[in-house]
Amino acid sequence: MSDLRNAAETAVRQCLDLSAEESCVIVTDDKRAPIGEALYDVASEIDDGAAILRYPPGDQHGEEPPAPAAAAMRDADVFLAPTTKSISHTRARGDACDAGARGATLPGITEDVFTAGLDADYESIDAECDRMLDLVDDADEIRVTTPLGTDITFGIGSREWLADTGMVHEPGQFSNLPAGEVFVSPITADGTFVVDGTMRPHGLLDEGQTLRFEVEDGFVTEISDDEIREQVETAAEDVGEDAYNLAELGIGTNLAVEELVGSVLLDEKAGGTVHIAIGDDAGIGGDTDAPLHLDGILREPTVEVDGEAIELPAVDR
Repeated sequence: MSDLRNAAETAVRQCLDLSAEESCVIVTDDKRAPIGEALYDVASEIDDGAAILRYPPGDQHGEEPPAPAAAAMRDADVFLAPTTKSISHTRARGDACDAGARGATLPGITEDVFTAGLDADYESIDAECDRMLDLVDDADEIRVTTPLGTDITFGIGSREWLADTGMVHEPGQFSNLPAGEVFVSPITADGTFVVDGTMRPHGLLDEGQTLRFEVEDGFVTEISDDEIREQVETAAEDVGEDAYNLAELGIGTNLAVEELVGSVLLDEKAGGTVHIAIGDDAGIGGDTDAPLHLDGILREPTVEVDGEAIELPAVDR
């Protein structure tokens, strides 16, 4: 429980910067109650009116939370939402931020991921995100290679690089926790990427196991893995080729994540890794709506910005 307490202290005091003059609500579900209660314990020491609201886990990511939870988030100054299924892209979360609440969702969080991902100095993560943005922000073209065969080039165009720093101090701001990445939805991409870290539905890949993807003109054209290919094919029945959209290029900046653990939420933040996603990018600066967003994490990447290799956050793994 002390590990949960320490992580909750980081989330409430450093990441959300809760003050005694503000109202705070913790929205959680039955499967994530210990994390929700740890956050509530810390918040209630700062805010006498802090509240915790708990409901049965949702059935799928993106499902709206119950109306009382939505109202509580909207009416609070600060909210934290450790839930089994993500509410990051729900109307409830968006309406809360539009109303001026600031907050963080912790989708699919586990106790291990909570303690590992929040055992970090988020001011340092913020600074590392700024450093990476300075290196990539004006890039026309990004090339990523790895020893296992990744060689893919992204056209960035006018798309904006974004940062998930975990520092949520201003009204209306929002972040996932754990945090630590810079990312962009590229306009186009061509080449091959080979995932050797973590990817749903497999979780952490076994040593020597890889997932290979071919990309042409911004769309995935070949997928080596049957289970992932079936997921994308199922989504394509609803949205056509948009399911194959090359949605995201991200660079992890959280140096506290020293080992990949099989959680996409945490592993994509690992300092010095790259993640590439397929599917929906409407929420990160793109224009594709699709019913999936599949991130794959790549180890030992080299990233070239307009032909010059850049120094990535360094963790000895």
